[in-house]
Amino acid sequence: MAAKAACKGCFSSPALKAPGVETFDEYLRQLASESPTPGGGSAATVVAALGVALVAMVARICSANPKYAANRDRALDLVKQADELRGTFLGARVRDEAAFERVVAATALPKSTDAEKQTRRAALEAALADAAAEPLAVAHKALDALRLAARALELNNTNLMSDIGCAAEFARAALAACAYNVRINHRFMHDTAAIAAQADALERYEREADAQLTAVRAAVASALES
Repeated sequence: MAAKAACKGCFSSPALKAPGVETFDEYLRQLASESPTPGGGSAATVVAALGVALVAMVARICSANPKYAANRDRALDLVKQADELRGTFLGARVRDEAAFERVVAATALPKSTDAEKQTRRAALEAALADAAAEPLAVAHKALDALRLAARALELNNTNLMSDIGCAAEFARAALAACAYNVRINHRFMHDTAAIAAQADALERYEREADAQLTAVRAAVASALES
């Protein structure tokens, strides 16, 4: 019913692996498996995390280079915000999984009597609303990631423009992926007010994201052509 959600735990590099935490390769193996989790919603958070990691990389390089000393404070602020967002995206995998599990649990409720059917409908509606709200929240954060990529242009490091471009593209792709996950849950929801509110928010995020990405693309293209 709802799109596949995040698998259990967050992945890390092998060097940072802890009990119950996947390596990136293990995560990709799970993503490629027949298991319903992880899926598109989970992958969206990972793509967004990759985008802000690139922003942090660009900012760290600039903060350490005397050539960009005038922008050091700006770079360090970007590092802080990008690192925080990366943690948010990885944490969102867990929340997305929990939302999906609530949908599964609600679907499994008994429906033999009218009372049971009513209870099941209410539980399922609430679970679906949460399952849509989670990727919507990630979409909002993905827009924040795109804004950070746009701000990274202000560091004026033309050698890293391609990385900034990649960061922006990843952020916008993550937002688009989240949008799919929001809208598939809307297909099964009956709360028209909740659907309308979530759809309106999502459309606002998409409009700003398109404008931000267009600006970043133009700046990167200009830098690469010069």
